[in-house]
Amino acid sequence: MLSGIQGKTALVRVDFNVPLNSEFQITDDTRMLKALPTILNLKAQGAAIILMSHLGRPLKKKLDNGKVNVETFTLRHLVDHLAKLTDSEVIFATDCGGEDSILKARDLKPGQILLLENTRFTEEESKGDVDFAGRLANLADVYINDAFGTAHRAHASTTTVAQFFEPSHKSFGLLMEAEIANAQKILNSPKRPCTAIFGGAKVSDKIKLIERFINFADNIIIGGGMAYTFIKAQEGSIGNSLVEDSHLDLARDLIKKAAEYDVNLLIPEDSVIADAFSADANTQIVDSNNIPDGWMGLDAGPKAIEKFKVAILSAQSVIWNGPLGVFEMEAFAKGTMEIANTVAEASEKGAFSLIGGGDSVSAINKSGHADKVSFISTGGGAMLEFLEGKKLPGIAAIEGSAK
Repeated sequence: MLSGIQGKTALVRVDFNVPLNSEFQITDDTRMLKALPTILNLKAQGAAIILMSHLGRPLKKKLDNGKVNVETFTLRHLVDHLAKLTDSEVIFATDCGGEDSILKARDLKPGQILLLENTRFTEEESKGDVDFAGRLANLADVYINDAFGTAHRAHASTTTVAQFFEPSHKSFGLLMEAEIANAQKILNSPKRPCTAIFGGAKVSDKIKLIERFINFADNIIIGGGMAYTFIKAQEGSIGNSLVEDSHLDLARDLIKKAAEYDVNLLIPEDSVIADAFSADANTQIVDSNNIPDGWMGLDAGPKAIEKFKVAILSAQSVIWNGPLGVFEMEAFAKGTMEIANTVAEASEKGAFSLIGGGDSVSAINKSGHADKVSFISTGGGAMLEFLEGKKLPGIAAIEGSAK
């Protein structure tokens, strides 16, 4: 991160896309807390700080009259809480890069914080508009991107704006640096054995991720709804379980490739099944290859869980992305919660653990063991694409010209 910027104005892209209740109170300030080290570092250096962020998708949820719902999506709701977190007065600009932003940025003094209005109140943001990015850039002397969760978006405030700053006047924030460094620990130099846990509904969402990890992981655990595509690909009877018939050949190829690379591919041998997708459905535990018609697999069974735990506890590097079942329903949460507990246990024994993806993060938080794992990523889609090997626009915008 940049240093020696006393007296300068820093334009900082943060991810303050926090959940709000019906009274517009913040219900989870994790993303704001994650940004604090960068903000406080800049404040300690004597820089004036301009923060910009998006909140929700206001252009997709307009009012009936076609106007933006400012009351719901304004960042003004965050001002008081941000002031408490930073122990600073937070000045609010009623626009993003407009007249109010310009006037308040000019008067901003070292150590003060200016929060701009929602970047997504204009279509120029998502289009990566150069003129809009230029107006933002004109507000400050340096640019810092600390919003890893949006690094996969080539938006004006995350990517385009960087082109207006010389390499020595732009950098990642402390959170972005940590996100990149921890992901690279898994990708570039994982301690062995390395166990990867991939869950979620669809194989199609995780194809590139599985392919990437087959190249170097020792164990790959497949859970969630996508497991049944793999089971059917091996001639198993999966009843009414979720399946992507168009990806059966792909699943067979991945199974074959895992064998060729001597990767231990673990697919649930038994499942908790239900006769309806409902929290109060009838349930039973059966062999995953013999699920009756009319029933569907909604969680990993006890035999599968025990094998998964062995693979996790024997590992020195663990990555987890995606739940093992429909963990929002208590009847089908055991597999996911057991994984959360086991990843925490492995971490306490010295394994490096990285957790990414909204559901996985929710599960580790729900388990009460979030403080025991090595690193929890703030980026769902961004972390997924980074682990797949993609160059994220928000990262390339900083790194590209610095080389």
